[in-house]
Amino acid sequence: MKELLEKDFDAIFVGTGAPKGRDIRIEGREEADHNIHIGIDWLTSIAFEHTKSVGKKVIVLGGGNTAMDCCRTAIRLGAEEVKVTVRSPFDQMKASEWEIEDAMGEGIPIYDNHVPKRFIVKDGKLVGMEFEKVEAIFDDNGRRKLVPTGEDPVIFECDDVLVAIGQDNAFEWIERDIGIEFGEWDMPIVDKVTFQSSNEKVFFGGDAAWGPENIIWAAAHGHQAAISIDKFCKDLDLYERPEPTTTLISQKMGVHEWSYDNDISQAKRYLVPHADQADALKDLKMEVELGFDEVTALEEAQRCLNCDVQTVFSEDLCIECDACVDICPTDCISFVHNDSEENLRNKLRIPAINLNQQILVSEQLEQTSRVMVKDEDVCLHCGLCAERCPTGAWDMQNFLYQEAKVYS
Repeated sequence: MKELLEKDFDAIFVGTGAPKGRDIRIEGREEADHNIHIGIDWLTSIAFEHTKSVGKKVIVLGGGNTAMDCCRTAIRLGAEEVKVTVRSPFDQMKASEWEIEDAMGEGIPIYDNHVPKRFIVKDGKLVGMEFEKVEAIFDDNGRRKLVPTGEDPVIFECDDVLVAIGQDNAFEWIERDIGIEFGEWDMPIVDKVTFQSSNEKVFFGGDAAWGPENIIWAAAHGHQAAISIDKFCKDLDLYERPEPTTTLISQKMGVHEWSYDNDISQAKRYLVPHADQADALKDLKMEVELGFDEVTALEEAQRCLNCDVQTVFSEDLCIECDACVDICPTDCISFVHNDSEENLRNKLRIPAINLNQQILVSEQLEQTSRVMVKDEDVCLHCGLCAERCPTGAWDMQNFLYQEAKVYS
């Protein structure tokens, strides 16, 4: 970092993630070192073709996506028996649902509530691991505690162990005499609004700023840090963040011409076809998910709810003909007399029972003094109401909402 600063860049953004795999320090770790591998480093070594084999019996420690990559890769390198062990209950695993499904679909068992206690070494060679069975107990504040069940220890035989229990930051490359202050967990002290470090030229984001999270979180940090860097280079106040902006642009193309197919499909998602497992398990580089063919891809695309296109209702154009009510495929539009929200929700054609989702209520209509109410929870944005409306009271408009996020 000192070399970068000496090059006199106007600003530097650090988004180096959390690339350092966590190790496990339990009995037998040093004696079995040759056969214990840090998951993310092991995967990197395989990608660069430095590692081309693994033991016949493999244990993977951890329940995240890296652990799922490790166990599935181990099979492809020739392992005959692979087990995944997780400290937490199965339903609290951090791996994506589809990653877990694919691993189990390849015959890999997952043992939850197993806490590693020691590596078993015999004659200087790793031969197994001992685990303690636990159960998750939650206190009144929702904090989890893993409590031993008192059952006998569980012994699993193994030749190799892959450790995928989390990742940490690695800032050995940042000198400690260049004005960047570090705090708890050896993490840089970063302003949660501006993403600026104590060295005004250096900004952090993503896992590098506050530890491991997800890629959406990191992308949002990149946007906010870019705003700060732009202001910093223009010598403006970094704490003056842009207000949320809304842009409405008419999408309507004509009275009877619509901008997208609004055929309503109640079909479930199409499953992505997979390569034959017998072939996939033999080839480390074979893509397991084959993707959709053209016909299936088009069918799946038809399920899009067009979240960027919103219904817009103009009270002064409505003649209360109820054409929109008749054509709505989800019965989410009702014309009723106004009332308290609780009563109004229950007076609709289909009661709007999801209290977390707002309902759209119009101003009072001229003809009958009723209001138009739309249940946003079940609206498909299909546009049939706008297509059917004889006066153009309903319109479909492109709706873009960009919010400046502040992290506290």
